[in-house]
Parts: sequence; C-alpha cells; structure tokens
Amino acid sequence: MAETQDVGDNEGGSRYELKVDGQTAIAAYERRDGALVFTHTQVPEALEGQGIASKLIAGALADVREKGLKVVPLCEFVAGYFDRHPEEQDLLALDAPG
Repeated sequence: MAETQDVGDNEGGSRYELKVDGQTAIAAYERRDGALVFTHTQVPEALEGQGIASKLIAGALADVREKGLKVVPLCEFVAGYFDRHPEEQDLLALDAPG
C-alpha cells in the first residue's frame, strides 16, 4: 500500500503525485509568492475509497513544510483535509495570494 513518503513533487508538472498499482493520483498546484495554491486533487477511479487522496495530501504537506512554504487550499478536498487535521493549519497562508 502507498505511504506518504512515496509522494513526489513533479515541479515541472506543478503537481504532487502518488503512484499506486501503476496508476497516479495527483494534487495540482500553482506556485505564488511563497505559497502553493492547491487547485485540484484527482484519484483514479480504481483507487477511490482507499485513503489515497489523504495520503497524497499528507505527503504533499510534509514537503511543503520542509520547503518552508504556505498553502492556499482552493481545492475542496485539500480544504477539507485542513478541517480534519487542525495540526496542519499553521501551513495556511494568512494573506492568501490568489
């Protein structure tokens, strides 16, 4: 099963990726003024219901934290993730560039 450490930042594609069983879940972002604006999360249908999106976002946020960036969660799933994980809210950009 995929783990958060398996999440990679495809900077050229402006997205985080998590490969599972030959398929790729993605969290697309735009980089703006020291923040990543998450715009879309997509998990292949065959992988839905397995917690893949949560692992993807957890791994992405760990990378964001390591890079010293902030997050603007325009994506509904990412916004919900922050609601469910208040310990991550220090990553939210207070002056959201968008």
